[in-house]
Amino acid sequence: MAIGRRLLSQSGALFAARLFGAGVTFLAQVAIVRMWGAETLGQYLLVIAVANVAGVALPLGFQTVGSYFAAEYRAQGQGALLRGFLLRTYGHVALVAAVLLALGPVLLAGLGASADLIALHWLPAWVMTVAVALSYCNVALLVGLERPFAGYLAEALFRPLLITAALLIAGAVAAPGQRVDAMLWVLSLGFGLVVLAQLGLLLATVRAIPAGAARPAGEARRWWRFALPWTVVALATDFFFDIDLVVLSGYLDHADLAVFGVAARVLSLVSFGVAAVYAVTLPRVFEREAAADRVGVMSQLGDANLVASLVSLGLLVAVVAAAPLLPAVFGAEFSGGVWPLAVLCLSLLVRSAFGPAALVLSMHDKPYAPLPAIGLGLGALLGMNWLLVPAHGLLGAALAALLAQSLWSAAMWLTAYRLAGVDVSILPRLRALLGRERLAHRD
Repeated sequence: MAIGRRLLSQSGALFAARLFGAGVTFLAQVAIVRMWGAETLGQYLLVIAVANVAGVALPLGFQTVGSYFAAEYRAQGQGALLRGFLLRTYGHVALVAAVLLALGPVLLAGLGASADLIALHWLPAWVMTVAVALSYCNVALLVGLERPFAGYLAEALFRPLLITAALLIAGAVAAPGQRVDAMLWVLSLGFGLVVLAQLGLLLATVRAIPAGAARPAGEARRWWRFALPWTVVALATDFFFDIDLVVLSGYLDHADLAVFGVAARVLSLVSFGVAAVYAVTLPRVFEREAAADRVGVMSQLGDANLVASLVSLGLLVAVVAAAPLLPAVFGAEFSGGVWPLAVLCLSLLVRSAFGPAALVLSMHDKPYAPLPAIGLGLGALLGMNWLLVPAHGLLGAALAALLAQSLWSAAMWLTAYRLAGVDVSILPRLRALLGRERLAHRD
């Protein structure tokens, strides 16, 4: 399986970069806990979670379909269309960022238990939100232009290094009560400069694509038709644990939030191994879709799905084996995160096994079809948190997350199977492999 080897090779390189960056981030988080306590780490992680979630709203969903349209326009040599899409995407970021700055104090009331903390760090949190939004757009477009390394390096490598620099500067110049604020200022301004440099690289890549024909009528409506539902899809999938952390702030104190946040960051790291597989695959999938090659699309997705599931299984085993080291690294108060981390990692395997149903539904011109499954999953998350967290603490929070993700993954798979007639799970690829093995044995 040549594509499998290619996926493992290229996604492995991306994962190695992310692994190095995550190692730097974890060392910084260990230092925060050891020097300033778990409560400070919990406050920092909560502000970052809010910035990550809010950053999704700024491009109004255009970052979620950036890879699709960038790959399509690149393959067709439609540089003018691509430049129009970029102008609309980054224009949204500028406009919504201005509205957020003006209405921020009013919007904070909707954050519940998190509101006071965010209000205390409002300006650096806003700058971080804008930087994060720009990063989302840059990554999506660069992946679609077959430059995934240029897309992911800012988040995977430069941001962790900036976290370390922010920690050192805050420790050297900030008073004890101002350390989180100082870290956020250094990180947000530094990351903002990095993503602006990344944007310059993106623009240089786009300029090399010929202009092509004029934009057809209705193309902007096509952008909106896919972007709006995918905002919800991306928010609920890519930022599930950021949302969960904000919800859990109403149930857990900042020290316990730090433990859950560290476990979620470990999961985020290992899930990048799966995301890297799809980052390498998606441009080819979108090209085949643009050429109406549905057989090629499903073949590419089947191979990617199998590789992603194998990667998920390997990462699950590795994380479960290493989980007992968590309290040894972060301190005894993190011993309660061992079993929650193991439970959380099961969700990655579940999602990989059920496959990218939302993507397939969009390619079958049903972009709104995943929304009921996502609503079901998020409703289950809120209900399970309410039911399990007060009685079982961190383990209850992990079980709630696993149950919610399993429920919506199954519901989305069933939706794709019924509406598109496609089984996007790992089962068809496994059946094909087993069938070839039986034929080989007969011969």
